[in-house]
Amino acid sequence: MRYFLVCLTILLISCQKEQAIVDPLEHVLKSDSPLIKIVMDSIHNHEVQIRYTEISRENGSVSFKDHDFNIDDSTYFYPASSVKFPVAILALEKMRQDGSYTLNTPFFVEGDTAITTLGAEIKKIFAISDNDAYNRLFEYLGKDYINNSLNDKGIAPSRISHRLSTNNAYELRTKSLVFYENDSTLNHTEGIDNNAIEELQLNNIVKGIGYYANDELIGEPFDFSLKNYLPISTLHDLMKRMVFPEVFPKDQQFNLSSEDRDFLLTSMSSLPKDNGYVSDEYYDSYVKFFMYGDSKEPMPEHIKIYNKVGYAYGYLTDCAYIKDVKNNIDFMVTATIHVNADGIFNDDVYEYEEIGIPFLAEIGRQIYNYELTKK
Repeated sequence: MRYFLVCLTILLISCQKEQAIVDPLEHVLKSDSPLIKIVMDSIHNHEVQIRYTEISRENGSVSFKDHDFNIDDSTYFYPASSVKFPVAILALEKMRQDGSYTLNTPFFVEGDTAITTLGAEIKKIFAISDNDAYNRLFEYLGKDYINNSLNDKGIAPSRISHRLSTNNAYELRTKSLVFYENDSTLNHTEGIDNNAIEELQLNNIVKGIGYYANDELIGEPFDFSLKNYLPISTLHDLMKRMVFPEVFPKDQQFNLSSEDRDFLLTSMSSLPKDNGYVSDEYYDSYVKFFMYGDSKEPMPEHIKIYNKVGYAYGYLTDCAYIKDVKNNIDFMVTATIHVNADGIFNDDVYEYEEIGIPFLAEIGRQIYNYELTKK
């Protein structure tokens, strides 16, 4: 009888474990962790959307199993700097198509005193999420080229409409670029006139109870209808195409050489210190929210996070492929959360450090721990 009870107990525990991992994302979100509970207990305030992908390999092929929470392409959130991800890829692709210059060819943008290279700008985008770097690539590509290129590859829905943190954010005409080497001009790109920006027709496109403009509080909701749009499903799909291009048909892949792709992946996984940013401000997880975002301690060398974050207007977004080379674990997770308790935009009062980043960090840790149990 005692043996029977022991066996029954083991069976029940085993069944509970099996039950717990039927939907691992749901299991994580039901965690007792206060970092998760503080969000889940008031989920209606935070616009959380998450997609987590388990990655399987068999007979040389890769397959995905997606787990979603509240994924809804028709409900708007502000993607912030996550839009730099597709723009960096497309700049590299266009460079190869143009064929006149390389990652290391110096160039400058009309009216800009900085002389730089495409390689340097892409590195800055991933190392510290530099806005000027994004804006230079935006001038190189143009709004219409970006959107048409993404649509041609079936990367949708999305709409990139503007530069970031600059007075000419919505200027339709791009500036010209001059590429040169040894004081000899190689290529002078002409400015491009782009089509007018159309208003987005999405749910929750008008938000909050007020916003600041020119240091004045405007007592009405903030309209995001002209802003960039890059939902979780599209961001996540971008990451799949970058890490596992062979899973997609040729016409849906980015036209990158193996060297281009290696450069991009290296840039995505690099830390600020790898690119010369060594001040206390730029700690390892400065732009890596999952797993380590709530800590300023050095990240372990065996865990590589290939990602792009965005944070603005109280929105925090991270799109990541996480790989543990020591334990042979890899997975993808993309998520967004809104932390703007007062409902006022542009007041710089957001709960990033108190709620948003700790939530994303803990989500990453718990998914990682689940992946460990599968080994």
